Amino acid sequence: MSTSQAVAQHLPYLRRYARALTGSQSSGDAYVAATLEALVEDPSVLETGSSTRIALYRLFTKIWNSLSINEATEPPGRELPVEQRLAQLTPKPRQAFLLVALEGLSEDDAAKVLDVDVPAVRGLVEESGRELAAEIATDVMIIEDETFIAMDLEGLVEGLGHRVLGVARTHAEAIALAKAKRPGLILADIQLADGSSGLDAVNELLRTFEVPVIFITAYPERFLTGERPEPAFLIAKPFQPATVSAVLSQALFFERKARRRERRKA
Repeated sequence: MSTSQAVAQHLPYLRRYARALTGSQSSGDAYVAATLEALVEDPSVLETGSSTRIALYRLFTKIWNSLSINEATEPPGRELPVEQRLAQLTPKPRQAFLLVALEGLSEDDAAKVLDVDVPAVRGLVEESGRELAAEIATDVMIIEDETFIAMDLEGLVEGLGHRVLGVARTHAEAIALAKAKRPGLILADIQLADGSSGLDAVNELLRTFEVPVIFITAYPERFLTGERPEPAFLIAKPFQPATVSAVLSQALFFERKARRRERRKA
């Protein structure tokens, strides 16, 4: 594969990232164009030992961070409504969040793109989670039978600015709590105290109302069977606080994105 072909296959994803990062399509595309111009002038920037995608994102990041305009957004009438919230996050945390949560990069690859170490990436993602939660705070229900893990999750969720409605430890408790309080997001374990399944409880709840769900489990392979439905958001135990922060914010952000899309269709 030629260099141009290798770059071309990553351009749609770079445009997606740039659009979410800047808050508008026109600004995002302008930064991507500047990245390609720099690449034409010096193709050796791709010869870094990293993958083409990582090298391309590194070049884009260098250009974006070099300009003071990178904190500006377009006039209100021209912004993309879905990306406005992300555009208000401070620049570095916004980059880290999008690289991990939107682009699906590992912490190691995100660190290479941002030219920092992995602990710094985790700290930036945590900061982004706090900032984003302030914009999209919601009521969270936790389905978890291990007391100390439930307490850790409660602390994480509340630290991000959300409200914890309660903790359910069995299938029956989960159904009762969700029907009584209608959470805006559910954090669910797979294996509950009475031997019941958190997945079964969630699937039952989703038949009555729509809510984003994040599964936090020591048994991720049980979700990856190829059968449907499979979770969109999955975190394996033991988990890093930054991972919970990123995925929780991601789930809420894209749930609101889907809701906006449905309203436009209606």
